[in-house]
Amino acid sequence: MKLIVTVGMPGSGKDELVGVARTMGLATLKMGDLVRDETRRRNLPITNANVARIASEEREKHGPGIWAQRALPKLTETRMLVDGCRSDTEVTVFRHHFGDLFVLGIHASPETRYDRIASRGRGDDAVGMQDLYDRDRRELKWGIGNAFALADGMLVNEGSLDEFRRAARDRIERVLRDE
Repeated sequence: MKLIVTVGMPGSGKDELVGVARTMGLATLKMGDLVRDETRRRNLPITNANVARIASEEREKHGPGIWAQRALPKLTETRMLVDGCRSDTEVTVFRHHFGDLFVLGIHASPETRYDRIASRGRGDDAVGMQDLYDRDRRELKWGIGNAFALADGMLVNEGSLDEFRRAARDRIERVLRDE
């Protein structure tokens, strides 16, 4: 099995990368969907505060790799992209279970990410620049910086959407060729 795992701050372009992967025929799993599903299961509205609280509570209760552990049973295809790894512990969980793993970091500046987040209108998104910085600090506390440090490759997403989609397709093709 070839597994590509993405790591990126909110608004960096992970959803766009998922879309590119899907057009290329890869199965995908968004780790954030696991958290949002758990939030819904608890009958809570999908807000930034609720999703963050559930993500943190589960990490505190079950350990920092819990969301990767919960993703494992869903990883059944021979080529998959998992979106939204948040810690080095999650990377370790995936590396332990899938030897053929490529961790792909996606970077965009806070200003670029804020502009994107402001336009996408998701219920769990930050509503102001300070909210984005608070969310960034929370994710850094979870270990996302350490996950970035373990990335096998990086995409910088500061240009147009078309440029990013082309770069993403090229990177995925190269990763799959190298399997």
